[in-house]
Amino acid sequence: MNFEHDFAGGLLRVTSSDAIGTITINNPDRKNALTAAMWRAIPQALRMLTDKAHAHVIILRGIGADFSAGADIREFDSLRKNSETAVAYEALNSQAFEAIRHCRVPTIAAIRGTCYGGGFGLAAACDLRIAEQGARFSVPAVRLGIAYPADAVQDIVNALGPQMAKVALFTGAQMSGEKMAAAGFLLEEIEAGSFDDEVSTLAHAIAANAPIALHASKLAVRAVLEQDGDLLREAEVIGAETFDSDDYAEGRAAFTERRKPHFTGK
Repeated sequence: MNFEHDFAGGLLRVTSSDAIGTITINNPDRKNALTAAMWRAIPQALRMLTDKAHAHVIILRGIGADFSAGADIREFDSLRKNSETAVAYEALNSQAFEAIRHCRVPTIAAIRGTCYGGGFGLAAACDLRIAEQGARFSVPAVRLGIAYPADAVQDIVNALGPQMAKVALFTGAQMSGEKMAAAGFLLEEIEAGSFDDEVSTLAHAIAANAPIALHASKLAVRAVLEQDGDLLREAEVIGAETFDSDDYAEGRAAFTERRKPHFTGK
C-alpha cells in the first residue's frame, strides 16, 4: 500500500511502498535535531505505518547528510529548564523509544553522518542498524550536565553491550562507525555509493516474509533480552498461531510450487 503523511509541520515524514514503511526525520538545517513535536509524533507515525499502511518493516532515517543530532537544544531553556519540565520532556523521549522497541514489525535504523544523543537512542531502540561509512556516534548527555533517560539506557546496553555502553554514557565521546560495527551496534558499515541499495535490499528481504511470524520472532527476542517470562509466553502463543494461518498455507504451497510466497498477515 502506497502511503504518505507529514507530522510535526513536515519535520517528520511518513511514506510506505511495497510493505516497507519509512519515517524520515526532515530537519536538515538543524542536522535533523528533534523538536518536542517530532518526539510526540514518532509513536503516531509508527502506528500509522503498522495499522493503516500495513507495513511489514519500517526504516527510520534522516534526510540529507545526517541521521539526527538528537534533541533540539534550542528548546532546552523552556522545556528542560528544571527537573519538573525535564521530566515531562523526557517522557516524550521515552515514549518514542518505547514505541520503536515495542513496534510489532521489525525496524531498521539507516544511519548517515551524525547520530548523537536522542538520535543515538532512536537508533538503539531499532532492531537493526546499518550505517554509511563516515557516520559519527555519541551520547553527549554528560557533557551537557544531564543524565540520559534511565529507561532508555536498556536499548543502549542491549545494542552496545555493558562495557561499551558505559564508555558511551560516561565519556560522551564521539565514536566511529568502524568502532560501532566492531562492538555489534551496527549490522554493517556500507560504502556511500551502495548505502541506499543495501538498506533497500535488507528491508525487502524482511518485508517478503510472513508478518505474524516476524511478530512472534521479534517478541521472542525481546523476551530474551528483557528476561520477561510473560512476554516469552505471548511469543509462544503467537508462534503457535502461525500454524493455523493463511500465511503458513501459502508458504507451504509456494515451497511446493517453487515460487515466491505472497503473505498477507492472516
